[in-house]
Amino acid sequence: MAFGGGAALGFTPSYSMHPLIAKVTQVQWLNGSRREDFTLDIDSAISQIQREKPALTFITTPNNPTGSTVTIDEIEKIAKSTSGLLIVDEAYAEFSLEPSAVTLIEKYPHVVVIRTMSKAFAFAGVRLGYLIADPAVIDAMFLVRLPYHLSALTQAAAEVALDFKSELLGTVAQLRAARDHVAAQLTDMGLNVTPSASNFLLFSGFEMPSAQLWQAMLDRGVLIRDVGLLGHLRVTIGNEAENSKFISTLSACLGEK
Repeated sequence: MAFGGGAALGFTPSYSMHPLIAKVTQVQWLNGSRREDFTLDIDSAISQIQREKPALTFITTPNNPTGSTVTIDEIEKIAKSTSGLLIVDEAYAEFSLEPSAVTLIEKYPHVVVIRTMSKAFAFAGVRLGYLIADPAVIDAMFLVRLPYHLSALTQAAAEVALDFKSELLGTVAQLRAARDHVAAQLTDMGLNVTPSASNFLLFSGFEMPSAQLWQAMLDRGVLIRDVGLLGHLRVTIGNEAENSKFISTLSACLGEK
């Protein structure tokens, strides 16, 4: 597929690295569309896939940067309707209560699930990602993988992390609760919050330009994300003190409009 064969399709806005990876491997990238609220219309998605016939389709759930999810039933509906590889990016899956698409692989061998230890495991410095797929897909991946893809130390660290996954993932439930609390606070401030199943919230409804609000927050020592969506900003959920600082600073900035 790489270097001139086939096309890849994803539904934007979504993870920004997917089209960049397509670009550096000279794979045609196709921008699929979402609803205005950034959720995925499954029937429309299937129509787009069947029309474009990509060799590879990306579904990111929970979606980055919006936090919205695609249910396991919806993923299966897409899997039934496409013959190309269906890549389900579950980088933030530990924060969601939705079952993993791993459960579909036996029935749909063209489904591939990709995950990372950078988010819920707080292991970003290790730069460790992995995939779960049908053995035939794994065999094909071995043919094209880089020769020095993971060091022995990285693999050993990952194995230790898995041994202590209960401890490392112990804060996930707390983060979910904190996320919902911050979302309620933002709503009480009159802002619009995109429903999220991740560890971040995308919000809008403020009057000043998003770049101006982002800078005002930064000037007060609070760094949030401008993800390039007009009129939207994104905040990652932290501990109680960090969340309180975010809310109070945002309130102060909006009060100066």
